[in-house]
Amino acid sequence: MRAVTFQAPGEVRVDEKPEPELEAPTEAIVRVEATGVCGSDLHIFHGRVGVEPGFTIGHEFVGEVIAAGDGVTEVAVGDRVLGCYCTACGRCFFCRRGAFHKCDEGRVFGHGKVLGSLQGAQADQVLVPNANLTLRRVPEGMSDDAALFAGDVMGTGFHAIESAGLEPGDTAVVLGLGPVGLCAVQAAKAAGAAQVLAVDSVPERLEMAKRFGGIAVHLTEDDPRAVVKQATEGRGADVVVDAVGHPDAFDTACRMARKAGSVSATGVYAERMEVHMGVIWIKALDIHTGHANVIGHVDRVLAMMASGVLDPTPLVTHHMSLDDAPEAYAAYDRREALKIVMTP
Repeated sequence: MRAVTFQAPGEVRVDEKPEPELEAPTEAIVRVEATGVCGSDLHIFHGRVGVEPGFTIGHEFVGEVIAAGDGVTEVAVGDRVLGCYCTACGRCFFCRRGAFHKCDEGRVFGHGKVLGSLQGAQADQVLVPNANLTLRRVPEGMSDDAALFAGDVMGTGFHAIESAGLEPGDTAVVLGLGPVGLCAVQAAKAAGAAQVLAVDSVPERLEMAKRFGGIAVHLTEDDPRAVVKQATEGRGADVVVDAVGHPDAFDTACRMARKAGSVSATGVYAERMEVHMGVIWIKALDIHTGHANVIGHVDRVLAMMASGVLDPTPLVTHHMSLDDAPEAYAAYDRREALKIVMTP
């Protein structure tokens, strides 16, 4: 089968690999019909997240179950399914408390040995451990483009808002309007935010945020901190989402938040950084970080998408073949695409 593999920073290629085989009764094999290029894939592409050369990458997929072990009861061969970006056992200390993203046996698709050595989904087929939790049937009538978001990007945007405790009437700020940030704008509006200030420097992304009900704030042409103060009578925002994953963005988020407010750092961080703890401490901020608990949210996210409350499909700007993966990564790296869906 064909699989997109990481070779070196700035280099991916399509290789031939053996088709996966079931190794445990709780596993399933999915024939991939759509897979996405995600911002965290770009971190791998840049070498920020260490992945071994030749490893199959990608963690977003929609497809058909073509094999399932005897212990798989929630989906069956022939079902059209979507996959969550990570797996969870459902039995450990963390899973029993609903923190599926911190499962002791959890693995992330396509992220190498550091995150479980689980081969990725940018391939003709993907092996899915713990399929009862990892997979969900796609609701009738939902497109591949939409379903692809539920298992990662929309689930991550939803988690950024839900974990920060946004309440109806709150003011939210989203820093960084990539797909996750734009999904966070939608999720904040759906949660009842009175106003969502959306900050970026790319005009097309600012326009998309406005389409989703956000208030566009240009990173350099406006003064984002001043805009937030003006919008909140000087208090600062109730919830600020750092969807960038950069020390400057995190520092800005902490300064934009009101006293006793919340900062949700959902952008990927892989390095040490300096934090002005004095700002965090004196303002008594709640800080929320880490992988999104997509498995814990996926059923609610799917229901909201199926009803039209959340709609990520406008974010898909490019459809490409799996064979064109090197160009897809290059285009995404050049910021020419908002979301790329590849089809085998």
